[in-house]
Amino acid sequence: MAKNEITVVIIGGGPGGYEAAAQARVHGARTILIEEQGPGGSAVLTDVIPSKTLIASSVWMDNVRRAGELNIIEEGSSYTADVLGIFQRVGRMAAAQSEEITHRLTEDGVEIIHGRGEVCPETGENGMRIVKVGERRFEANAVIIATGARPRKLDRAMPDGKRILTWKQIYSLKEVPEHLIVVGSGVTGAEFASAFNSVGVKVTLVSSRDRVLPNDDPDAARLIEEVFKKNGVNIFPNSRAEAARVEDDKVIVTLHDGREIEGSHVLMAVGAIPNTDKMGLEEAGVELDERGFIKTDRVSRTTANRIYAAGDCTGVFLLASVASAQGRLAIAHALGDAVEPLELSQVSSNIFTNPEIAAVGVTQAQVDSGEVDCVSVILPIARNARARMRGIDEGFVKLFARRRTRTIAGAVICIQYAGEFIFPLTLAVKNRLTVDQFAGTFTIYPSISGTITEAARSLHKMVED
Repeated sequence: MAKNEITVVIIGGGPGGYEAAAQARVHGARTILIEEQGPGGSAVLTDVIPSKTLIASSVWMDNVRRAGELNIIEEGSSYTADVLGIFQRVGRMAAAQSEEITHRLTEDGVEIIHGRGEVCPETGENGMRIVKVGERRFEANAVIIATGARPRKLDRAMPDGKRILTWKQIYSLKEVPEHLIVVGSGVTGAEFASAFNSVGVKVTLVSSRDRVLPNDDPDAARLIEEVFKKNGVNIFPNSRAEAARVEDDKVIVTLHDGREIEGSHVLMAVGAIPNTDKMGLEEAGVELDERGFIKTDRVSRTTANRIYAAGDCTGVFLLASVASAQGRLAIAHALGDAVEPLELSQVSSNIFTNPEIAAVGVTQAQVDSGEVDCVSVILPIARNARARMRGIDEGFVKLFARRRTRTIAGAVICIQYAGEFIFPLTLAVKNRLTVDQFAGTFTIYPSISGTITEAARSLHKMVED
């Protein structure tokens, strides 16, 4: 069958969906994209783009506060954050990004249908999958499910969009929180706590575990917690939130031990639930795990013939970059193109606190448990000349190298804009570069990247011992 006779139906227009759609059109397939909110999905409209736009403003405010260290003298009026103005900018940025994606997809020939897609249990001629949107039905050679995830809610702290909020609702506020209680100290909770603290909002962070970012590098998490405390964030460790209630113009969060925290608003950041319900997936043969995430293999196949899945609905690293990769993999496999299976050990990630935490490859937990035989080195960024010039004294570079092969196995960078510095280390991990190969590559002096190669040089002797 010629590729221009193949029909691909994609349910969900987030990064996994729109990347799959664009790739399908490159291959010449008829491509139908079904989306409820608008192209870009939650990632663009209510999640990634909005939160990182807010964070961009918060980082700028942090830099302004440190200007005096660089002998930048304030004259005239001082800078303050217009939080409601930032929210308006968030909306404009999200809408513009969605419009740009819509324009690009329609220009490429993708048919965009507004609505909720469902997979039918029956198949058509020659095993074609059937997808319906309302009364409309489409037969497809391949179906990609990319419906994302939504905020998890607590029964006794149901969001009202006014004082008890999810991360989707926070930008619709018409007043600036006087005291924001953030429930959840994972990536989402830590990012919002960092951002709102930086724009001048009083923040309390409730963590059910003994530290902030419990699933991430312990050295980086420790540093972030120190920065939070220094900047006035009040942290409640080992404190599980059980309920939240509104009383007049305040909200009260009840902890598991009976203690209560009073604030003006509460942001619930307690995880995500996949958008896989009421879609006919299990009836069509798609297996879900106990949490409702779609089970996939390394080329994005589900357990049902001709049905693939990509993005947060799979529960595989809830990152936009991974969703995009999964979407592209699904199309490549479905249309018979060359496929390089997804390798999670080569995925780089970033936490947009200030400082940021970027990581790739082997983790400290894997090394500590003996799962991998690695040596590591950690260098403080304060010794870097470029960092000192910029007034940066918080952060570090950590590298892991395999003892036998001397190859770089992983890295953690904790510094402002760390996400921009992790790429060369991701290349090193993917291509199994040795510490000597990496250290022998020239870097600019002075530059932050100089500390990365310095760390590699430090590992040279360690892997020999």
